[in-house]
Amino acid sequence: MRFGPKIDALGAFTRDRAVLLGLVRRLTADEWQRPTAAAPWRVRDVVAHLVGDDLNRLSRTRDAHSGPGPRAGEALAPFVHRINDEWVRVAQRLSGRVLTDLLAHTSPQVLAMWGALDPEAMTEGVSWAGPGPAPVWLDLARDFTEYWVHQQQIRDATGRPDPGDPAVLHTVLDTFLRAVPHTLSTHPRPDGETLGLTVDGPAGGRWTWRCDGRRWHWAAPSTPPGTLLAFPGPEPLWRLCVRMVEPDEARRAVAVSGDDALAAAFLQIVSIIR
Repeated sequence: MRFGPKIDALGAFTRDRAVLLGLVRRLTADEWQRPTAAAPWRVRDVVAHLVGDDLNRLSRTRDAHSGPGPRAGEALAPFVHRINDEWVRVAQRLSGRVLTDLLAHTSPQVLAMWGALDPEAMTEGVSWAGPGPAPVWLDLARDFTEYWVHQQQIRDATGRPDPGDPAVLHTVLDTFLRAVPHTLSTHPRPDGETLGLTVDGPAGGRWTWRCDGRRWHWAAPSTPPGTLLAFPGPEPLWRLCVRMVEPDEARRAVAVSGDDALAAAFLQIVSIIR
């Protein structure tokens, strides 16, 4: 299980997409223009980006359309940031109402597309979880978390709190933690060393990894951890994973027992293309 136990994210994605659409439909004219943590994007730019992601995903995955790729010598992250910026600039011509209508139009198509795919088939990689192809279920979970994070950026900007569906938030955490073995790939420990993580609250849980002397692998949550990071709730963890807080700030929120250097390595986790 290179990527850990399968995540069935479609149910969470479906429920959360309805919540996202409800949020976007309630935005006021002032709220559409507010700055977000995804600077320099405003709320309207974040919504435009989500529409663009839907259109790109449908074209690429459902319709097997090959758009322009990276320029010569252009790495993945700069390529992704460039095409995202190009689309957001084009979308300046669109009103909030048009963007909302487009998102409502693409949403059921995207969900139907994911539901029709074989979750165990191998597809494009999830770069922050490790090199090479990844199963469809992880690609789906990755997409779900991207939309969820952008929704949180809109909520932070407008002061509209998240409804707090524990199952949705647990799926977000479970997906982000698929980055752990890759994060620790340059921090091997002797065979049998274990790392555990707990998150308090209804959306929380317990996760464990074991090193074989060279690589870190997923282990049963009941495996006793040699090093344990205990988060008081989901927020410090998910914000760390998407760098809405930095490792030093997250460290102040987490209780660590065991190998401090290993805990510090874990806190370098990044579960987005950055």
